Amino acid sequence: MKKIILAFMAVSFLTLNAQTKEENKTPDFKKWQARIRGIAVIPYESAKIGVIGGDVAISNTFVPELDFTYFFTKHFATELILATTKHEVHTVGSDISAIGGPNNANIDLGSVWLLPPTLTAQYHFYPLAEKVFKPYVGAGVNYTIFYNVEDGNTVKKVSYENNFGYAFQVGFDLMLNETFFINADVKKLFLKTDVTVDASNLATGLAMPAAVTINPLIMGMGIGMKF
Repeated sequence: MKKIILAFMAVSFLTLNAQTKEENKTPDFKKWQARIRGIAVIPYESAKIGVIGGDVAISNTFVPELDFTYFFTKHFATELILATTKHEVHTVGSDISAIGGPNNANIDLGSVWLLPPTLTAQYHFYPLAEKVFKPYVGAGVNYTIFYNVEDGNTVKKVSYENNFGYAFQVGFDLMLNETFFINADVKKLFLKTDVTVDASNLATGLAMPAAVTINPLIMGMGIGMKF
């Protein structure tokens, strides 16, 4: 009986090992894929602005995006997302009556470029139509770099603090063949930054600190390639 049990266990192990190797050898299992998407970046912004109060408005934008995905197994992967966006920024409903302005003003804060490389861990599902439709979910972190700040015509200088955030995503790949596919993807980034506005050109020594929440929704669609 002991020999039978050991033989059964050995056969089971060899069968499972063979199935795993066979799965990884299938043409459908390729460890790398790359995508290029067009993405719409829609900030869900809010701010706590010192001295003058009010809120902040950040423009939407549409840009190309490149990403790379590496599959550790058939289901688990990691994705690196690369894109950069430019946004126009202004305050809403600020009170500048102390310096001779209205108490419900919109102050132009110019524009800023954001570079938010994002790394997510993904789980890929394989429903019955797995050869065509492949949905996935993901979560990860990003580090946003603010650069090429243009201060506009109202204030003297605006500075932004680079910061970490986190991200969630959901999407799917629609296979055209074993190599190429169409991709649709939605991400939600949770991102905050500290902003300092030097308005000494409006009033001597006037500096306006602000804690700004950006939290953009990123919706994208594009094409990809497995290799």
